[in-house]
Amino acid sequence: MYQQAIRGAFVKLDPRVAVRNPVMFIVWVGTIVTLLVTLDPNLFGTIQADLTQQRLLNGMITVILLFTVLFANFAEAIAEGRGKAQADALRATRSDTIAKKIINGTVQEVSSTSLRKGDEVRVVAGDLIPADGEVIQGLGSVDESAITGESAPVLKQPGTDISSSVTGGTRLLSDELVVRITSDPGQGFIDRMISLVEGAERSKTPNEIALTVLLAVLTLVFLIVVSTLSPLVHSVARGIEDVTAANQLRAGTSVAILISLLVALIPTTIGGLLSAIGIAGMDRVAQFNVIATSGRAVEACGDINTLVLDKTGTITLGNRLAAQLIPIHGHSIEEMAQVALAASVFDQTPEGRSIVQLAEQSRARLDFDLDNASGVEFSARTRMSGTNLPNGREARKGAIEAIRGFVRSRGGQISSELEQAYERVSRLGGTPLGVCQDDEIYGVIYLKDIVKPGLRERFDQLRRMGVKTIMLTGDNRITASVIAQEAGVDDFIAEATPEDKIHVIREEQSQGKLVAMTGDGTNDAPALAQANVGLAMNSGTQAAKEAANMVDLDSDPTKLIDLVTIGKQLLMTRGALTTFSIANDIAKYFAIIPTLFASAGIGALNIMGLKSAQSAIVSALIYNALIIPALIPLALQGVKFRPLTADQLLKRNILLYGLGGIVAPFIAIKIIDLLLPFS
Repeated sequence: MYQQAIRGAFVKLDPRVAVRNPVMFIVWVGTIVTLLVTLDPNLFGTIQADLTQQRLLNGMITVILLFTVLFANFAEAIAEGRGKAQADALRATRSDTIAKKIINGTVQEVSSTSLRKGDEVRVVAGDLIPADGEVIQGLGSVDESAITGESAPVLKQPGTDISSSVTGGTRLLSDELVVRITSDPGQGFIDRMISLVEGAERSKTPNEIALTVLLAVLTLVFLIVVSTLSPLVHSVARGIEDVTAANQLRAGTSVAILISLLVALIPTTIGGLLSAIGIAGMDRVAQFNVIATSGRAVEACGDINTLVLDKTGTITLGNRLAAQLIPIHGHSIEEMAQVALAASVFDQTPEGRSIVQLAEQSRARLDFDLDNASGVEFSARTRMSGTNLPNGREARKGAIEAIRGFVRSRGGQISSELEQAYERVSRLGGTPLGVCQDDEIYGVIYLKDIVKPGLRERFDQLRRMGVKTIMLTGDNRITASVIAQEAGVDDFIAEATPEDKIHVIREEQSQGKLVAMTGDGTNDAPALAQANVGLAMNSGTQAAKEAANMVDLDSDPTKLIDLVTIGKQLLMTRGALTTFSIANDIAKYFAIIPTLFASAGIGALNIMGLKSAQSAIVSALIYNALIIPALIPLALQGVKFRPLTADQLLKRNILLYGLGGIVAPFIAIKIIDLLLPFS
């Protein structure tokens, strides 16, 4: 990678590439000009100095300027190299395979590159899935390790948002699937991932553009200042009676010296590292197994004010299990268990299976033929599921409000016992699930969930950084309040529907806040698109992944908290190095200017005791060049993250990087000056 970065540093000397960075382009142009005056010192007018010594000085300046540009190019190239290495690894998973395309009911073998959106293919055990798609028939285990790094196979089947989505380049390990293709060639998930991690093709973020403009303005200001020095010095020199002193003063404003002064004063440190910082930010996200669509998305993480988080799977472990049956209305546990078993027998979720297990422990047994019954799936609209029994009866389980409505619609009555059982479970932080058959409520199931360890501390960190956390849950208000208090979130919305997500995001954004959220289903897509940072799960639907600006390959919703940290670290690094660079410029100004104009009577300001103007210039340029590679590790790894507010970070940056940026050049330039052979 380092060899490629070195080659890349020379390739970036191409003026068409160099011009993209205004600060370093000035250095690039200065290198060309000093090379010309090295070949002909009198190119821009006769100088009153020894030509051999002048050529030596100009040549030394040219070499230092060239290395300054190369070091900046190397920083960017090595950051890009990390992204390209990941892209190469992804590219290895993408190959032209033979697909079994279904045409008019028959299977024909075709190249995977000929497949188009809407085509249907058959995939058998051992086959690579030829393109992104949705499973419409069959059931099988898929090896997604090439994408996620996770070795455990994933079960794929039709009819569900998440488990029906398959990715091209993954391998079917068992059974057989029929897949409907959802993307054209070159537009699949792996193709998009490759294009996103290719650092050379990335676009600059708004903050990068703003900082680049600021640096360009500073460069222009210093360019104007340095340009006016020559006529000013010649005017002063005419008033000096000592001819030797006058010539020394004029020599201090030769073209090479003025270019050196300009390069030493403009913010080359941050100018040379700015692109590397941005690319490295995306690389750090990629190391978390998250793919960002752009640097803008990573940067937005650092500016996030509000996190919108689902309770299940993000704040809690997500595997809610039945812990207790609470019968009401005079029913026994055995009677309630019988109805709970009937309502859950077709529910294949972990939650449903735990209810079946708990009911069977209470001696419940099926008293009907499954072939003559039908399951009713849970939906966000009905908020309940159950079984239509052979005798025409209906067993249901679900949210308390949904069960109330179901029973009332069949002429049943609701007693206060239901409310008491509901509150009892809610105060324990559990989810109460009502159980009924036709117009009779039999009791409440206590579903127990566990808050993930360590979240309270992480939410405290976010709070100290000024980030608000909002928990969304379908649970009732009492349960939501208990979970919210235990987890340490700032706010919560109970009995939330998918539509509530986008409403919350828009409400926060209307107050000028930036919002981040996670999602995996098709119903999350509008909210993911609306959020400033939308993190989709790789296990989610194609619609969710396309709407989001980040995709988590591990499908871990809690990574959103890590991404906020990475985004803030990116902004902290950029701010710290900008502060350091500008402080460097101030120090170099006071190191160089007094030596240049010693003949004009301001030599007393040479508090560093530098040997001569030439020595001061060359020492400053050497420091200017060497500080760039010295800071490359910091630019790539980022400054150490601390959960501080913006004001606290500003004070810390000014103290550490501002003061350090002034002291470091003074010490380094003095040491280099002592080592140089100038007198």
